[in-house]
Amino acid sequence: MHQILRTGRFLIGNTHRTAWNKGCSSFSKMMKAVCVDIPGGPENLLLRTVPRPQPKNGEVLIRVQAAALNRADLLQRRGQYPPPPGESDIIGLEVAGIVDTLGPGMKMGWNADDRVMALLCGGGYAEYVAVREELLMPVPTHLTLSQAAAIPEAWLTAFQLLVFIAQLKESEVVLIHAGASGVGTAAVQLVRLLGAVPVVTAGSPEKLRMAEKLGAAAGFNYKEESFAKGVHDLTGGKGANVILDCIGGCNWEQNVSSLAIDGRWVLYGTMGGRAVEGDLLGKLLSKRGHLLCSLLRSRSLQYKADLVRAFSERVLPHFSDQPASLRPVIDSTFKLEDIAEAHRHMEANRNMGKIVINVV
Repeated sequence: MHQILRTGRFLIGNTHRTAWNKGCSSFSKMMKAVCVDIPGGPENLLLRTVPRPQPKNGEVLIRVQAAALNRADLLQRRGQYPPPPGESDIIGLEVAGIVDTLGPGMKMGWNADDRVMALLCGGGYAEYVAVREELLMPVPTHLTLSQAAAIPEAWLTAFQLLVFIAQLKESEVVLIHAGASGVGTAAVQLVRLLGAVPVVTAGSPEKLRMAEKLGAAAGFNYKEESFAKGVHDLTGGKGANVILDCIGGCNWEQNVSSLAIDGRWVLYGTMGGRAVEGDLLGKLLSKRGHLLCSLLRSRSLQYKADLVRAFSERVLPHFSDQPASLRPVIDSTFKLEDIAEAHRHMEANRNMGKIVINVV
């Protein structure tokens, strides 16, 4: 009887230990992430514990150190910009972190513990994210992971608009709306790198001064003056060869007026409305203008892979530690727990440069 009782205690102990190990194993496969149950305001952003993604064929699991905000995040939170089919419904389009796990079928030579930054279709507001290896870039050695998180979406968007869409040429004039935004600050620097002339609009003297420090040849406060007149005065009446426009409707007349003959007006957002009233087509036709529209998130994997490769070859080496090198502009940083406040900061249009979320 004594032996049986002792055996029973041993079995119970093993059962308890097995259950504890299973619980720990299950817990280790979870992560913190920001979720939105009901579309709406920043208060609807909820920090939860959810299952950690597992890398599929050709994917890498990143241990996220930092993510960054984009205007698309605000739209997704409101239910106005859902992720592409099959993608994570967790908000967040760019991250930087450490390679945690390699999925099967890897071909590009990434290794565990590599410092990487990545373009995402979603999933960035989390401790881990799985991403195709083609969408990874190495973090420049002198940049922190918080700085690197401010690069992928904003800089790839600006590069795509200027090179893939507008096909910018040397010495052309580029009018960049929202010149102090994440994409705007990247575009100013890229236009200079590509040998062209950046001109910006912004809503405050402080934002204009920052853009000019980054290389803008001129800046116009759209709240106080006509940017169309400013562009005409600057170019001797010729106008801008390229316009990068995330504003849309409310600016259309000044945009067409600012456009040079055969100019390219690149629309990638509609912060100023989608409706247009008036003779848009007639005035655009008189300029022989090109209206080009582009979004990045919904592009194919092949398109994004080509974009990442071109950016990595042509631009990434210029993020060096030299004084004239490119640099991500960071407005502020928030903890993941304070994601709602970060969204409020962007919605108030207070930021100059990127808003970064430190996940770790």
